[in-house]
Amino acid sequence: MRVEARAAIRDEALRLGFDAVGFAKPELGAAARGALAEYLRRGYHGDMGWLQAKAALRTDPRALWPEVRSVVVLGLNYGPEEDPLSGLRDANAGNISVYARGRDYHDTVKKRLKALARWIAGRWPGALKVFVDTAPVMEKPLAQRAGLGWQGKHTNLVSRGFGSWLFLSEIYLALDLAADEAEADHCGACRRCLDACPTAAFPAPYRIDARRCISYLTIEHKGHIDAALRPLMGNRIYGCDDCLAVCPWNKFARAARDAALAPRPGLRAPALAELARLDDAAFRARFSGSPVKRTGRDRFLRNVLIAIGNSGEKALLPCVEERLADPSPLVRAMAVWALSRLADRETWRRAAARHRPGEADAAVREEWRRGAESAGECSGGAPATLSA
Repeated sequence: MRVEARAAIRDEALRLGFDAVGFAKPELGAAARGALAEYLRRGYHGDMGWLQAKAALRTDPRALWPEVRSVVVLGLNYGPEEDPLSGLRDANAGNISVYARGRDYHDTVKKRLKALARWIAGRWPGALKVFVDTAPVMEKPLAQRAGLGWQGKHTNLVSRGFGSWLFLSEIYLALDLAADEAEADHCGACRRCLDACPTAAFPAPYRIDARRCISYLTIEHKGHIDAALRPLMGNRIYGCDDCLAVCPWNKFARAARDAALAPRPGLRAPALAELARLDDAAFRARFSGSPVKRTGRDRFLRNVLIAIGNSGEKALLPCVEERLADPSPLVRAMAVWALSRLADRETWRRAAARHRPGEADAAVREEWRRGAESAGECSGGAPATLSA
Protein backbone atom coordinates (compact mmCIF):
# COMPACT_ATOMS: atom_id res chain seq x y z
CA MET A 1 0.00 0.00 0.00
CA ARG A 2 2.81 2.39 0.85
CA VAL A 3 4.48 1.92 -2.54
CA GLU A 4 1.16 2.40 -4.31
CA ALA A 5 0.41 5.50 -2.23
CA ARG A 6 3.72 7.10 -3.11
CA ALA A 7 3.27 6.45 -6.82
CA ALA A 8 -0.32 7.66 -6.78
CA ILE A 9 0.51 10.84 -4.87
CA ARG A 10 3.36 11.59 -7.24
CA ASP A 11 1.16 11.08 -10.30
CA GLU A 12 -1.62 13.27 -8.91
CA ALA A 13 0.81 16.03 -7.98
CA LEU A 14 2.22 16.08 -11.49
CA ARG A 15 -1.30 16.05 -12.93
CA LEU A 16 -2.16 19.10 -10.83
CA GLY A 17 0.76 20.98 -12.33
CA PHE A 18 3.64 20.47 -9.93
CA ASP A 19 6.94 19.86 -11.68
CA ALA A 20 8.89 17.93 -9.04
CA VAL A 21 7.75 15.59 -6.26
CA GLY A 22 9.72 13.82 -3.56
CA PHE A 23 9.25 12.12 -0.20
CA ALA A 24 11.30 12.57 2.95
CA LYS A 25 11.26 11.53 6.56
CA PRO A 26 10.53 14.39 8.99
CA GLU A 27 14.17 14.76 9.93
CA LEU A 28 16.75 17.41 9.08
CA GLY A 29 20.01 16.11 10.45
CA ALA A 30 22.73 17.73 12.51
CA ALA A 31 24.26 19.66 9.58
CA ALA A 32 21.07 21.60 8.85
CA ARG A 33 20.46 22.33 12.53
CA GLY A 34 24.04 23.48 12.99
CA ALA A 35 23.93 25.69 9.92
CA LEU A 36 20.84 27.51 11.19
CA ALA A 37 22.30 27.95 14.66
CA GLU A 38 25.48 29.44 13.19
CA TYR A 39 23.49 31.68 10.86
CA LEU A 40 21.55 33.10 13.79
CA ARG A 41 24.60 33.35 16.06
CA ARG A 42 26.37 35.55 13.52
CA GLY A 43 23.33 37.77 13.10
CA TYR A 44 23.07 37.01 9.39
CA HIS A 45 19.27 37.06 9.66
CA GLY A 46 19.25 40.83 10.13
CA ASP A 47 15.92 42.03 11.48
CA MET A 48 14.04 38.85 10.51
CA GLY A 49 13.31 38.16 14.15
CA TRP A 50 10.83 35.43 13.33
CA LEU A 51 13.74 33.19 12.31
CA GLN A 52 15.23 33.45 15.78
CA ALA A 53 11.90 33.21 17.58
CA LYS A 54 10.87 29.94 15.93
CA ALA A 55 14.26 28.30 15.48
CA ALA A 56 13.34 25.29 17.62
CA LEU A 57 10.28 24.55 15.48
CA ARG A 58 12.23 25.15 12.29
CA THR A 59 14.95 22.61 13.05
CA ASP A 60 12.58 19.74 13.94
CA PRO A 61 9.49 18.97 11.85
CA ARG A 62 8.10 16.89 14.70
CA ALA A 63 8.29 19.86 17.04
CA LEU A 64 6.13 21.76 14.57
CA TRP A 65 3.65 18.86 14.30
CA PRO A 66 4.24 15.74 16.43
CA GLU A 67 2.00 13.52 14.29
CA VAL A 68 4.07 13.87 11.11
CA ARG A 69 5.52 10.62 9.77
CA SER A 70 6.50 11.66 6.25
CA VAL A 71 6.80 14.81 4.16
CA VAL A 72 5.77 15.29 0.55
CA VAL A 73 8.00 17.99 -0.93
CA LEU A 74 6.76 19.66 -4.11
CA GLY A 75 8.45 21.94 -6.60
CA LEU A 76 6.83 24.30 -9.08
CA ASN A 77 9.02 25.60 -11.87
CA TYR A 78 9.08 29.37 -12.38
CA GLY A 79 11.92 29.51 -14.88
CA PRO A 80 12.00 32.70 -17.00
CA GLU A 81 11.56 32.75 -20.76
CA GLU A 82 14.25 35.40 -21.22
CA ASP A 83 17.54 36.40 -19.66
CA PRO A 84 16.53 37.36 -16.09
CA LEU A 85 19.35 39.92 -15.92
CA SER A 86 18.53 41.76 -19.15
CA GLY A 87 16.51 44.36 -17.23
CA LEU A 88 19.62 45.52 -15.38
CA ARG A 89 20.79 47.32 -18.51
CA ASP A 90 17.91 49.85 -18.68
CA ALA A 91 18.71 52.78 -16.39
CA ASN A 92 15.20 54.23 -16.73
CA ALA A 93 13.45 51.03 -15.65
CA GLY A 94 13.28 49.08 -12.43
CA ASN A 95 14.29 45.44 -12.27
CA ILE A 96 11.93 43.11 -10.39
CA SER A 97 12.97 39.59 -9.44
CA VAL A 98 11.67 36.85 -11.74
CA TYR A 99 9.56 35.22 -9.04
CA ALA A 100 7.57 38.42 -8.47
CA ARG A 101 6.79 39.34 -12.07
CA GLY A 102 3.68 37.18 -12.20
CA ARG A 103 0.90 36.53 -9.71
CA ASP A 104 1.79 35.88 -6.09
CA TYR A 105 3.24 32.37 -6.02
CA HIS A 106 1.75 31.74 -2.58
CA ASP A 107 -1.73 31.83 -4.12
CA THR A 108 -0.74 29.78 -7.15
CA VAL A 109 0.99 27.06 -5.14
CA LYS A 110 -1.49 26.97 -2.27
CA LYS A 111 -4.44 26.32 -4.56
CA ARG A 112 -2.76 23.23 -6.01
CA LEU A 113 -1.36 22.13 -2.68
CA LYS A 114 -4.79 22.15 -1.07
CA ALA A 115 -6.25 20.26 -4.02
CA LEU A 116 -3.57 17.59 -3.61
CA ALA A 117 -4.15 17.46 0.15
CA ARG A 118 -7.89 16.93 -0.36
CA TRP A 119 -7.15 14.18 -2.86
CA ILE A 120 -4.80 12.42 -0.43
CA ALA A 121 -7.22 12.72 2.49
CA GLY A 122 -9.98 11.22 0.36
CA ARG A 123 -7.95 8.05 -0.25
CA TRP A 124 -5.91 7.67 2.92
CA PRO A 125 -7.92 9.27 5.72
CA GLY A 126 -5.75 10.85 8.35
CA ALA A 127 -4.37 14.14 9.54
CA LEU A 128 -2.14 16.25 7.31
CA LYS A 129 -0.88 19.82 7.08
CA VAL A 130 0.16 21.97 4.12
CA PHE A 131 2.87 24.66 4.05
CA VAL A 132 3.76 27.28 1.45
CA ASP A 133 6.55 29.41 2.89
CA THR A 134 4.23 30.45 5.72
CA ALA A 135 5.46 28.36 8.66
CA PRO A 136 8.81 27.54 10.30
CA VAL A 137 9.77 24.84 7.80
CA MET A 138 13.35 24.41 6.54
CA GLU A 139 12.24 23.79 3.00
CA LYS A 140 15.57 23.48 1.23
CA PRO A 141 17.13 20.80 3.47
CA LEU A 142 13.87 18.83 3.30
CA ALA A 143 13.82 19.20 -0.49
CA GLN A 144 17.37 17.85 -0.66
CA ARG A 145 16.43 14.89 1.53
CA ALA A 146 13.45 14.28 -0.77
CA GLY A 147 15.72 14.20 -3.83
CA LEU A 148 14.46 17.40 -5.51
CA GLY A 149 17.88 19.06 -5.58
CA TRP A 150 20.62 20.31 -3.32
CA GLN A 151 21.28 23.52 -1.46
CA GLY A 152 23.86 25.29 -3.60
CA LYS A 153 26.62 27.66 -2.59
CA HIS A 154 24.13 30.53 -2.99
CA THR A 155 22.01 28.74 -0.30
CA ASN A 156 19.10 28.24 -2.70
CA LEU A 157 17.93 24.90 -4.02
CA VAL A 158 19.53 23.76 -7.28
CA SER A 159 17.78 21.12 -9.36
CA ARG A 160 19.36 19.06 -12.12
CA GLY A 161 16.12 19.42 -14.06
CA PHE A 162 15.10 22.99 -13.29
CA GLY A 163 18.24 24.85 -12.27
CA SER A 164 17.65 27.43 -9.55
CA TRP A 165 14.01 28.09 -10.41
CA LEU A 166 11.74 26.03 -8.14
CA PHE A 167 9.09 27.22 -5.70
CA LEU A 168 8.88 24.77 -2.81
CA SER A 169 5.94 23.62 -0.71
CA GLU A 170 5.24 20.70 1.59
CA ILE A 171 2.52 18.40 2.87
CA TYR A 172 3.15 16.85 6.27
CA LEU A 173 1.46 13.46 6.49
CA ALA A 174 0.57 11.24 9.43
CA LEU A 175 0.92 8.45 6.85
CA ASP A 176 4.27 6.65 7.05
CA LEU A 177 5.78 6.51 3.55
CA ALA A 178 9.25 5.52 2.39
CA ALA A 179 11.66 8.36 1.66
CA ASP A 180 13.32 9.03 -1.68
CA GLU A 181 17.07 8.99 -1.98
CA ALA A 182 18.59 12.31 -0.97
CA GLU A 183 20.25 14.39 -3.70
CA ALA A 184 24.01 14.90 -3.58
CA ASP A 185 25.75 18.25 -3.92
CA HIS A 186 26.84 18.87 -7.53
CA CYS A 187 28.31 22.37 -7.20
CA GLY A 188 31.89 21.12 -7.33
CA ALA A 189 34.49 23.89 -7.58
CA CYS A 190 32.09 26.34 -9.25
CA ARG A 191 31.66 29.71 -7.54
CA ARG A 192 29.84 31.72 -10.19
CA CYS A 193 26.95 32.51 -7.87
CA LEU A 194 29.29 33.80 -5.17
CA ASP A 195 31.24 35.99 -7.57
CA ALA A 196 28.07 37.40 -9.19
CA CYS A 197 26.66 38.92 -5.99
CA PRO A 198 26.66 42.73 -6.37
CA THR A 199 27.02 43.34 -2.63
CA ALA A 200 29.33 40.46 -1.62
CA ALA A 201 26.62 38.93 0.57
CA PHE A 202 28.31 35.52 0.75
CA PRO A 203 30.97 35.43 3.48
CA ALA A 204 31.70 31.83 2.46
CA PRO A 205 30.19 29.17 0.20
CA TYR A 206 26.82 27.97 1.53
CA ARG A 207 26.56 31.00 3.83
CA ILE A 208 24.65 34.21 3.19
CA ASP A 209 24.60 37.39 5.22
CA ALA A 210 21.10 38.71 4.65
CA ARG A 211 22.15 42.13 5.86
CA ARG A 212 24.06 42.57 2.58
CA CYS A 213 21.63 40.68 0.32
CA ILE A 214 19.64 42.87 -2.08
CA SER A 215 16.64 40.54 -1.87
CA TYR A 216 16.52 40.98 1.89
CA LEU A 217 17.22 44.72 1.72
CA THR A 218 14.53 45.47 -0.84
CA ILE A 219 11.86 43.08 0.49
CA GLU A 220 12.31 42.23 4.16
CA HIS A 221 14.25 45.18 5.57
CA LYS A 222 11.93 47.85 6.90
CA GLY A 223 14.33 50.69 7.58
CA HIS A 224 16.97 52.72 5.77
CA ILE A 225 19.46 50.85 3.60
CA ASP A 226 23.10 51.40 4.43
CA ALA A 227 24.61 54.16 2.31
CA ALA A 228 27.56 51.99 1.33
CA LEU A 229 25.25 49.39 -0.23
CA ARG A 230 22.95 51.71 -2.18
CA PRO A 231 25.27 52.33 -5.16
CA LEU A 232 25.75 48.55 -5.50
CA MET A 233 22.03 47.91 -5.92
CA GLY A 234 21.78 49.35 -9.43
CA ASN A 235 18.14 49.35 -10.54
CA ARG A 236 17.10 46.28 -8.52
CA ILE A 237 13.91 47.54 -6.90
CA TYR A 238 12.47 44.22 -5.66
CA GLY A 239 14.70 41.22 -5.13
CA CYS A 240 17.83 40.13 -6.97
CA ASP A 241 18.35 37.21 -9.34
CA ASP A 242 22.08 37.51 -10.03
CA CYS A 243 23.26 34.50 -8.04
CA LEU A 244 20.41 32.35 -9.37
CA ALA A 245 20.73 33.45 -12.99
CA VAL A 246 24.43 32.60 -13.39
CA CYS A 247 24.13 29.03 -12.08
CA PRO A 248 25.42 26.67 -14.82
CA TRP A 249 22.71 24.13 -13.97
CA ASN A 250 20.22 26.56 -15.52
CA LYS A 251 21.22 25.14 -18.90
CA PHE A 252 18.76 22.36 -18.09
CA ALA A 253 16.04 24.77 -16.93
CA ARG A 254 12.93 25.50 -18.93
CA ALA A 255 10.38 28.27 -18.96
CA ALA A 256 7.48 27.97 -16.51
CA ARG A 257 4.45 26.31 -18.05
CA ASP A 258 1.98 27.85 -15.63
CA ALA A 259 0.29 30.90 -17.16
CA ALA A 260 -0.28 32.37 -13.68
CA LEU A 261 3.48 32.67 -13.26
CA ALA A 262 4.02 34.45 -16.57
CA PRO A 263 5.29 38.03 -16.24
CA ARG A 264 2.63 40.71 -16.17
CA PRO A 265 3.37 43.42 -18.77
CA GLY A 266 3.71 46.17 -16.17
CA LEU A 267 6.26 44.19 -14.15
CA ARG A 268 8.80 43.30 -16.84
CA ALA A 269 10.58 46.67 -16.93
CA PRO A 270 8.44 49.29 -15.15
CA ALA A 271 9.46 52.89 -15.73
CA LEU A 272 11.11 54.39 -12.66
CA ALA A 273 9.48 57.79 -13.29
CA GLU A 274 6.01 56.22 -13.09
CA LEU A 275 6.83 54.20 -9.99
CA ALA A 276 8.26 57.19 -8.13
CA ARG A 277 4.93 59.00 -8.44
CA LEU A 278 2.77 56.24 -6.93
CA ASP A 279 0.70 57.14 -3.91
CA ASP A 280 -0.59 54.36 -1.66
CA ALA A 281 -3.81 53.76 -3.58
CA ALA A 282 -2.03 53.67 -6.95
CA PHE A 283 0.65 51.35 -5.53
CA ARG A 284 -1.97 48.92 -4.26
CA ALA A 285 -3.85 48.96 -7.54
CA ARG A 286 -0.76 48.48 -9.67
CA PHE A 287 0.59 45.56 -7.63
CA SER A 288 -2.68 43.87 -6.74
CA GLY A 289 -2.13 40.10 -6.72
CA SER A 290 1.66 40.55 -6.81
CA PRO A 291 4.18 39.73 -4.06
CA VAL A 292 5.45 43.31 -4.43
CA LYS A 293 2.32 44.61 -2.69
CA ARG A 294 3.44 43.07 0.61
CA THR A 295 6.39 45.46 0.96
CA GLY A 296 4.10 48.47 1.15
CA ARG A 297 4.36 51.65 -0.85
CA ASP A 298 6.96 53.44 1.29
CA ARG A 299 9.57 50.69 1.28
CA PHE A 300 9.02 50.15 -2.41
CA LEU A 301 9.54 53.83 -3.21
CA ARG A 302 12.67 53.75 -1.06
CA ASN A 303 13.99 51.12 -3.47
CA VAL A 304 12.80 53.03 -6.53
CA LEU A 305 14.56 56.21 -5.44
CA ILE A 306 17.80 54.32 -4.86
CA ALA A 307 17.52 53.00 -8.42
CA ILE A 308 16.91 56.54 -9.69
CA GLY A 309 19.94 57.76 -7.78
CA ASN A 310 21.99 55.06 -9.46
CA SER A 311 20.61 55.74 -12.94
CA GLY A 312 22.64 58.81 -13.84
CA GLU A 313 19.51 60.07 -15.63
CA LYS A 314 18.96 63.78 -14.94
CA ALA A 315 15.60 63.55 -16.69
CA LEU A 316 14.38 61.74 -13.57
CA LEU A 317 15.15 64.72 -11.31
CA PRO A 318 11.57 66.14 -11.35
CA CYS A 319 10.09 62.98 -9.85
CA VAL A 320 12.86 62.97 -7.24
CA GLU A 321 12.10 66.55 -6.25
CA GLU A 322 8.41 65.71 -5.88
CA ARG A 323 9.29 63.12 -3.25
CA LEU A 324 11.29 65.57 -1.12
CA ALA A 325 7.97 66.52 0.50
CA ASP A 326 6.62 62.97 0.72
CA PRO A 327 4.68 62.11 3.91
CA SER A 328 7.04 59.18 4.57
CA PRO A 329 10.47 59.97 6.07
CA LEU A 330 11.76 56.74 4.55
CA VAL A 331 10.85 58.06 1.10
CA ARG A 332 12.06 61.61 1.78
CA ALA A 333 15.46 60.37 2.92
CA MET A 334 16.03 58.43 -0.29
CA ALA A 335 14.75 61.35 -2.35
CA VAL A 336 17.47 63.48 -0.78
CA TRP A 337 20.05 60.77 -1.52
CA ALA A 338 18.90 60.47 -5.15
CA LEU A 339 18.98 64.26 -5.49
CA SER A 340 22.56 64.31 -4.24
CA ARG A 341 23.50 61.80 -6.92
CA LEU A 342 21.83 63.55 -9.85
CA ALA A 343 21.56 67.29 -9.19
CA ASP A 344 24.02 69.99 -10.12
CA ARG A 345 25.07 72.42 -7.41
CA GLU A 346 22.41 75.04 -8.11
CA THR A 347 19.54 72.53 -8.29
CA TRP A 348 20.71 71.02 -5.01
CA ARG A 349 20.87 74.40 -3.28
CA ARG A 350 17.41 75.44 -4.42
CA ALA A 351 15.89 72.16 -3.23
CA ALA A 352 17.77 72.32 0.08
CA ALA A 353 16.65 75.89 0.73
CA ARG A 354 13.04 74.87 0.22
CA HIS A 355 12.90 71.55 2.07
CA ARG A 356 15.79 71.27 4.53
CA PRO A 357 14.88 73.96 7.11
CA GLY A 358 11.52 72.43 8.03
CA GLU A 359 12.66 68.80 8.09
CA ALA A 360 11.84 67.18 11.47
CA ASP A 361 13.08 63.62 10.91
CA ALA A 362 16.63 62.94 12.09
CA ALA A 363 17.45 60.42 9.37
CA VAL A 364 16.28 62.77 6.62
CA ARG A 365 18.24 65.63 8.15
CA GLU A 366 21.34 63.44 8.10
CA GLU A 367 20.84 62.75 4.39
CA TRP A 368 20.62 66.51 3.80
CA ARG A 369 23.83 67.04 5.76
CA ARG A 370 25.77 64.36 3.92
CA GLY A 371 24.38 65.45 0.60
CA ALA A 372 25.41 69.03 1.29
CA GLU A 373 29.00 67.92 1.85
CA SER A 374 28.99 66.17 -1.51
CA ALA A 375 27.24 69.01 -3.31
CA GLY A 376 29.87 71.44 -2.07
CA GLU A 377 32.51 69.44 -3.91
CA CYS A 378 30.76 69.74 -7.25
CA SER A 379 31.25 72.29 -9.94
CA GLY A 380 28.21 73.67 -11.70
CA GLY A 381 26.57 71.11 -13.99
CA ALA A 382 28.37 68.14 -12.45
CA PRO A 383 26.32 65.51 -10.59
CA ALA A 384 26.60 65.65 -6.82
CA THR A 385 27.69 62.28 -5.51
CA LEU A 386 27.09 61.15 -1.96
CA SER A 387 30.13 59.46 -0.53
CA ALA A 388 29.47 55.98 0.81
